[in-house]
Amino acid sequence: MGRVTERRKVLRIRDGAVSTRPDTLVAEEPLEIRLNGKPLAITMRTPGDDFALAAGFLVSEGVLATAYDLQNIVYCAGATADGSNTYNVVDVRTAPDVALPDFTLERNVYTSSSCGLCGKASLDAVRTTARFPIADTPPVRVTPELLASLPDRLRAAQRVFDRTGGLHAAALFTEDGELLDIREDVGRHNAVDKLVGRALQNGELPLSRTILLVSGRASFELAQKAVMAGIPVLAAVSAPSSLAVDLAAETGLTLVGFLRGSSMNVYAGEDRIALRAAAAQG
Repeated sequence: MGRVTERRKVLRIRDGAVSTRPDTLVAEEPLEIRLNGKPLAITMRTPGDDFALAAGFLVSEGVLATAYDLQNIVYCAGATADGSNTYNVVDVRTAPDVALPDFTLERNVYTSSSCGLCGKASLDAVRTTARFPIADTPPVRVTPELLASLPDRLRAAQRVFDRTGGLHAAALFTEDGELLDIREDVGRHNAVDKLVGRALQNGELPLSRTILLVSGRASFELAQKAVMAGIPVLAAVSAPSSLAVDLAAETGLTLVGFLRGSSMNVYAGEDRIALRAAAAQG
């Protein structure tokens, strides 16, 4: 649904002057994801692209890998006592032959907008076996100059951020720098799920020749989502976590952090960065 922003009255103080005015805020509402009729997870998200969000979440959980695995997604009517449809509950139906990991059906996960992994029972449950091993994909080479150009392009495409200042963004680019898709959400992990879910619905997984750029930090969870979607390069404008670096090194993911201006740190997978010989020696 389209409840992306809401209006609230605020007291504004500027240089000692006081006034009352409406302000535009990013909407945040819970989304319950059900799998074949059974409650699976609750995430706080910005409404919109809910079906793609649910599909992308299930890609990172190792449940879905192709469009054929997905039978359909619907909003659940009767989600409240009076039987109305809040558009905050979706049910994902998988194809009959899709094998469901036991842990997904036995846990009821609350994921906040800042930590999509809250409620994970153990690290082992997160390290799901990837369907699309990055090390087996055709080599992708990107230049530092191309990477440096991406944050400005991401920021220019953030339409809702301009009105609210309160959204994370995730974008997919080709290895040549072409913008393929961008999604915004109050949760950075939701923005990535929306990208991956849309790609799954369009039959585009694995995303083996793309670059994923996120507007904040690179957590373990975001690295995992990139790996599960077969994305070989993850870049972030802020810092990665130690677990994200460990996962990138284990899986062959190229992980770039602190991507600001012409500066960046490459934490893993440096073989995909096309450096000039002189620069590499320095």
